[in-house]
Amino acid sequence: MDSKRSKLIKSLSEYAQIALGIILASIGLKAFLLPNGFLDGGVTGIALLINRLVHTNISLLLVLLSIPFLIIGYFTVSKRIILKSVISILGLALFIHFENFGIITEDKFLISIFGGLFLGSGIGIAIRNGCVLDGSEILGVFINDRFGISIGKVILLFNVILFTITAFVISKEIAMYSILTYIVTAKVTDMVIEGFEDFIGVSIVSKDFDKIKVEIIKELGTGMTIYKGKRGFINQGETEDIDIIHTIINRIDIKKMYRIISNIDEDAFIVEFDVNNVKGGVLRRYLDRKKGVNSAKFLSETPMQ
Repeated sequence: MDSKRSKLIKSLSEYAQIALGIILASIGLKAFLLPNGFLDGGVTGIALLINRLVHTNISLLLVLLSIPFLIIGYFTVSKRIILKSVISILGLALFIHFENFGIITEDKFLISIFGGLFLGSGIGIAIRNGCVLDGSEILGVFINDRFGISIGKVILLFNVILFTITAFVISKEIAMYSILTYIVTAKVTDMVIEGFEDFIGVSIVSKDFDKIKVEIIKELGTGMTIYKGKRGFINQGETEDIDIIHTIINRIDIKKMYRIISNIDEDAFIVEFDVNNVKGGVLRRYLDRKKGVNSAKFLSETPMQ
């Protein structure tokens, strides 16, 4: 019974957030982009371009242009995602059709920035909850699955073609402002999906790993995972057992981490890598730095993610 109730609450929460995403995206379209003839990328951009040229109902265009991509998605991604995407796209089309905003600003720069901000927020919230408001993402997944071309490159090519057509058919100025809108939309979408905190992963190999892990815990208060490894695979063939420190920190702390490591071992081998998402572990529950060394043993034995 609790399991069913939990699933129901989760499902209701998802659809409530999707509804918020639809509202935000429609504000971006109706209050900023549509009244001023600006475009975005993807299917939304095609719909806006056609609307600009032949003044067809934008809601109808969004639905009709999404159908081919949803059909592709039916054979590429899960049926649940497609079902939610159909509901979301229909919801967006209806909301755009019935809502009526006055023109908020005529400043083209503000239109590009805030139109992209609202649209990107809406798209990002929708994607985080398992659906899309724009079919170009589904096209990217499909081509990646069939031909191995990255989703980002597919969407980029799609939009390069769209904005090139815009430059020739409407005007170069509109195309340039539309590119700005697309950049803002894409960046905001990524921020909403990945979160506002910017994390970075670090792996550290050093002969002084015991001192380093204690100082990192003491000074940064973050958790870590310790891997057992061997170092010294060089011409002489001599090896030694060593602990490899793996931790994830906020990017603003990276310089401080380098200082900590350098003060102990200037020759330490350090590898940085981007982290898109972090869940669980002790990362977000920064430790009381007063615990210092007492925390080191516990954390060195506790996986962080």
